[in-house]
Amino acid sequence: MQKQKLNALAIIFLLIAAIGHANAEVTLVRFGPEGEEKPGIIDSEGQLRDLSGYVSEITPETLSSASLDAIAELSLDDLPTVAGEPRLGVPLTGIGKIIAIGFNYINHAAEMEVQLPEEPLTFMKATSALTGPFDQIIQPRNGLKLDYEAELVVVIGSRAQYISEEDVFDYVAGYTVGHDVSERAFQRERGGQFTKGKSADTFAPLGPYLVSEDQIKDIQALSIWSEVNGEMRQQGSTADMVFGVREIVSHLSQFMTLYPGDIIFTGTPAGVGDGMDPPQYLRPGDVVRIGVEGLGEQRQVVAPPR
Repeated sequence: MQKQKLNALAIIFLLIAAIGHANAEVTLVRFGPEGEEKPGIIDSEGQLRDLSGYVSEITPETLSSASLDAIAELSLDDLPTVAGEPRLGVPLTGIGKIIAIGFNYINHAAEMEVQLPEEPLTFMKATSALTGPFDQIIQPRNGLKLDYEAELVVVIGSRAQYISEEDVFDYVAGYTVGHDVSERAFQRERGGQFTKGKSADTFAPLGPYLVSEDQIKDIQALSIWSEVNGEMRQQGSTADMVFGVREIVSHLSQFMTLYPGDIIFTGTPAGVGDGMDPPQYLRPGDVVRIGVEGLGEQRQVVAPPR
């Protein structure tokens, strides 16, 4: 079966090479129980179809231009539909690193009473924080200031080092929705380190979809929002970023090599719980929904510590 999958895509690769670069407009997902996810694709009618007959997984290698072009050339009508409403997992496996940008929306910096950064404020989230877009958020032990942050996430598709802003989109495979869950006490009251306030298990819900770069006409003109227990909290636009996607990716590539499958959380707009008066932190039983225009939405229930 594996040989048949590779042969099928190899034939498509050859066809693409013969006719030139295709328009890789694809929406990828991974579906199934945790640890048993299969690759899928969303067709033009919004139907989930099983892609496992052609690729065994959605990995960093799947994000190359040639691979995405080959998948885009498939006849989706020939792929089996997936019945019911299966669990959706993180839309990509093999993520090497999670990079995040802080205080990157003008109004969020204002509500947190910090000056706008002169360069992108960068921190990391542990890859062990990754979880599916509809899985539970688990409150960490001794974590009493749990907060939500809706974010646009950039998915790197090609090795990027010292790249210019003009060339950035040649290195971007696509985009997805990210929830940068934060524990504010861990972040600010335990040594002032962002990473340990951002990295608990389930603190990086990702998905539901990996939307190819070609499908988004203007990445700096998307609405982004969050809702807690039915109350709208964040309503922003990627137009309000301090540093846009071009600037962020180019900037990061000057300090570290970005590899296929690396992901970048690009910041959150105003309306987080920590910025309210008084602060409104998440508690077990709370329901959080977040979304980004054109990329789908997530929903999580907060669970107590384990």
